[in-house]
Amino acid sequence: MPARGFGTPTPAGKAARYLLLALVLLLTIGPFLWQLSTSLKGPGEDVYSRTPDFLPAAPTFANYTQVADTIPVWTYAVNSLTVAGIAVVGNVVGATLAGFALSRLRFRGVRLVLGLFLATLVLPGEVTIVSQYVTVRSMGLTDTLLGVALPGAIAMLNVLLMYTAFQAVPPELDAAALVDGAGVWQRLVHVGLPNVRGMLSVVVIFTFIGAWDDFLWPLIVLNDPQRYTLTVGLQYLNGTFAANPRLIAAGTMIAFLPIVAVFAALQRFFFKGVEEGALKG
Repeated sequence: MPARGFGTPTPAGKAARYLLLALVLLLTIGPFLWQLSTSLKGPGEDVYSRTPDFLPAAPTFANYTQVADTIPVWTYAVNSLTVAGIAVVGNVVGATLAGFALSRLRFRGVRLVLGLFLATLVLPGEVTIVSQYVTVRSMGLTDTLLGVALPGAIAMLNVLLMYTAFQAVPPELDAAALVDGAGVWQRLVHVGLPNVRGMLSVVVIFTFIGAWDDFLWPLIVLNDPQRYTLTVGLQYLNGTFAANPRLIAAGTMIAFLPIVAVFAALQRFFFKGVEEGALKG
């Protein structure tokens, strides 16, 4: 029997790890699978039985069609995509420029600015929500999708994430670019960005999820039901679905699918992280 190397888990240790992973998977994926199962059940199936069936007896997409017929769900989805798109673009551009400036450019007061960014993370969002509303109202952006997206267009956490990513780029690359006569924008585009693609994908995913799932701020800003985002629209009409959990589950799945699509498109960059994008050529 070959000897195990240092740190190699025993068979019992491996079994315990897989058991723990299975438990975590059940806790995280289980509710989602149950909602998916409920959304596919027909009106003749009892979802409140003492021993509920996990698999639908006769799967149907009629619940999804009924959701679309009951509320303007696709209008709400477009509104949410618009808000999320503005937030993603704002954070990708703003957080990248701010993170690069704090990390690579030398100017007076850089430590003070960085400290202010860190200080804003201490404040919960509810503390500033009144001032945000007053600001948006003074700009005439209440009851608009731009007013919903504007406060989250540049998140301080994303600035700090990009700052950390640019800090991890070897300074020798910047020095070599300076020797070759590269300016600030050339260093950002050709040296900085190829090395922070992993963190940039993290910013995109977190920003999209945060903007897509936000409920309180759109509820405060928006008054016209036609401008509601998907989360507000579904919750606002929750009374319509009170007697039919199948429709609630179908609406939840509709709201969840875009998040899955964004994560699936960016997951390879997400998991490779900051070190994924090395300078080529």
